[in-house]
Amino acid sequence: MEIAIVIVVIAVIFISRAIKVVPQQHAWVVERLGRYHATLTPGLNFLVPFVDRLAYKHSLKEIPLDVPSQVCITRDNTQLTVDGILYFQVTDPMRASYGSSNYIIAITQLAQTTLRSVIGKMELDKTFEERAVINGAVVSALDEAALNWGVKVLRYEIKDLTPPAAILHSMQAQITAEREKRALIAASEGRRQEQINIATGEREAFIARSEGEKQAEINKAQGEAAAITAVADATAGAIRKIAEAIREPGGEQAVQLKVAEKAVEAYAQLAQKNNTMIVPGNMTEVSALIGTAMTLMKERPAAR
Repeated sequence: MEIAIVIVVIAVIFISRAIKVVPQQHAWVVERLGRYHATLTPGLNFLVPFVDRLAYKHSLKEIPLDVPSQVCITRDNTQLTVDGILYFQVTDPMRASYGSSNYIIAITQLAQTTLRSVIGKMELDKTFEERAVINGAVVSALDEAALNWGVKVLRYEIKDLTPPAAILHSMQAQITAEREKRALIAASEGRRQEQINIATGEREAFIARSEGEKQAEINKAQGEAAAITAVADATAGAIRKIAEAIREPGGEQAVQLKVAEKAVEAYAQLAQKNNTMIVPGNMTEVSALIGTAMTLMKERPAAR
């Protein structure tokens, strides 16, 4: 009975050492008699008990690594506390096992030294503006060195950049002054545009008024010209009618009679000015006019 129990125990130990199930996205490194033998892939794997040994277990997933914050000195001798995070992935389990005694510590230290070197080449203002450049430089340096460690550095991100309190106060004052400057410039531009708009409006209003006055003068002139033309046409029509009437039988005698009447009326009006009797110098002309008028009046009934 005891022998059976011992056999069962030995069998369990043998099976546990011989059969290995590797999870997905993992890789296990096997050593045979102290030397690297194979890398177990996900699934069911078999080993030689007491000859093969699981030496290392690696996760092939992307791993975030928090890089401890450190104080860096910029090109203009300003201290800057930098905190970042690194993302890497094991691509070669064998190299990750034997390339470095601890690749995580190696990556962390290299990230810190590379970051200090990159920031030391920049001025303080540039470190805030060119985070992408800093991240790219750190990833490039780490990826080149990590090839021997079986690790692929995917990216590095700066989480925080913290300058000293005095520098922060100076930066805040600079930002405030810059904003005040922009506000003053915007206000002056607004006033300038307002003056331009007012001047433009006045100019357009003056042009509109002058155009209106010009059109009014043109309309007035055209109206006066039309009135003169109408009066001339009416006068010409009247003259034509008078001429036609004169050419009719008895027309000439009628004209003479009208002229004699007007002459007599004119002399009568002259005699009434300022209660003074005005007597023509040649009375024979008046008598001749009166005689002519009387003769014409006598002839007109006879003509009828």
